[in-house]
Amino acid sequence: MSTEYCLVLCTCPDAATARALADALVADRQAACVNILPGLASVYPWEGKLETAAEQLLLIKAGSARFDELEAFIKARHPYQVPEIIAVPIVAGSADYLQWMAAWLDSRR
Repeated sequence: MSTEYCLVLCTCPDAATARALADALVADRQAACVNILPGLASVYPWEGKLETAAEQLLLIKAGSARFDELEAFIKARHPYQVPEIIAVPIVAGSADYLQWMAAWLDSRR
């Protein structure tokens, strides 16, 4: 088992924002892979009222040790005042996939 890696969830307001952020995350080696899931409906409280929004969800595969850097990277490029950035540890995974992730993420160091 390993918690060296994490899956970061981040919602985006539209396809263009999601794609631009996904491309930037991988190009800068902040993430090894980002999946974009369209068609998300979000319901949440904001400034005293209930809001709903159509959004896109990013599933970001990243290194846990550099979460703070990844969070700052997202915040600097995200249009929301308070973007969703939630990390869940990857406690197990295919050894081949985790090695592939490590090769991409570690080549930035």
